[in-house]
Amino acid sequence: MNKKQRAMKVLELLAKRYPHPETHLDNTTPWELLVATVLAAQCTDKRVNEVTPELFRRWPDPAALARADLSELEEVIRSVGFYHSKARHLIEAARITVRDFNGETPRTMKDLIKLPGVARKTANVVLWGAFGINEGLAVDTHVKRISGRLGLTEHSDPVDIERDLMALFPQAEWGNVNHRMVWFGRHVCHARGPLCGECEMASFCPKIGVK
Repeated sequence: MNKKQRAMKVLELLAKRYPHPETHLDNTTPWELLVATVLAAQCTDKRVNEVTPELFRRWPDPAALARADLSELEEVIRSVGFYHSKARHLIEAARITVRDFNGETPRTMKDLIKLPGVARKTANVVLWGAFGINEGLAVDTHVKRISGRLGLTEHSDPVDIERDLMALFPQAEWGNVNHRMVWFGRHVCHARGPLCGECEMASFCPKIGVK
């Protein structure tokens, strides 16, 4: 089984396990998804979902957040970790969104990555989750770990991994691949102690890096 064939088998099995993939981050608008995704960096979705209701109650849109007091925002998001930098990034991102995009969340990679705290991973999550646009494939820790163990990439840099995976999976599936790998990483292919005995891919997974 070559790398492309393995990728197609992975796609098939993940789709069977998770037929309806979606983000675990609670959101009702593109802006809320962007904010939640920024907060989720090095933080659990569960924790973010505990914080965002109050955040969105106080500052429901970019215009409101652009006027937020930094210390107040920091207090609301304190529990997500790295709250100093995340608060600064979110307020500045809101100001840029109001100033340059008429308060509307950008719909292109080029514009999204102009916002502080938004790199390709976050931009890909927002483009797919909010607008149904597959411009790239979001590479987080789960995607990086699983694609490496499966031998779908030999790279460690997220940009290189993204490029490898985009060449292996159909573009229409890029957003779904991310969500399914995230779920699979949480449920089965753990960073420590992966549940290989419960994995439908065990028969063909090279288990690269698994001790």
